[in-house]
Amino acid sequence: MIGRLRGILVSKQPPWVLLDVHGVGYELEVPMSTLYDLPETGREVSLLTHYAVKEDTVALYGFLHESERVLFRNLQKVSGIGARIALAVLSGASTADFARLVQAGDITALTRIPGIGKKTAERIIVELRDRVDGLTATLPAGGAGATPRDALGEATVALQQLGYKPAEAQRLAREAAVSGDDAEAIIRKALKIALGGSAS
Repeated sequence: MIGRLRGILVSKQPPWVLLDVHGVGYELEVPMSTLYDLPETGREVSLLTHYAVKEDTVALYGFLHESERVLFRNLQKVSGIGARIALAVLSGASTADFARLVQAGDITALTRIPGIGKKTAERIIVELRDRVDGLTATLPAGGAGATPRDALGEATVALQQLGYKPAEAQRLAREAAVSGDDAEAIIRKALKIALGGSAS
């Protein structure tokens, strides 16, 4: 079991990051909540990990905060929720915001997350209401990454990987994008729009 990795951040291609640990490159899938707070490439970073083995695949997920990893694991205990939807939840809302939605029983807001229908939202509220107390995320200091060559394209691809259909991903990315934005900024604003909020 791999519980934590510490190494040099080689690249960020949402939702993937590549971490060099003593010459070995680890590819991890991370939620946008973690990606936003990563330092620039070339810097050292420590990520908590979740190692998943299925019949035909092995996957490694990375998190900056223990609260994110706890929520990621708890979500997958809910029937009908796998790693993909759990990542979409963490990407669309902070752990604290998600906890508030669950405690408030806000089914409408939860169903705006890709992969979550009304019945799944109801199960989340029933099964996780007692587990989300105290979920908070402490934001570390860290600079933003370099501006990618095609920020809009990267953001669109990342949104598709989070479960949005291609047309919806393109619409959200275009609606969110402002000249000079990098992919992370576009993704952050697009997810706010998707959840019914303002891009600002």
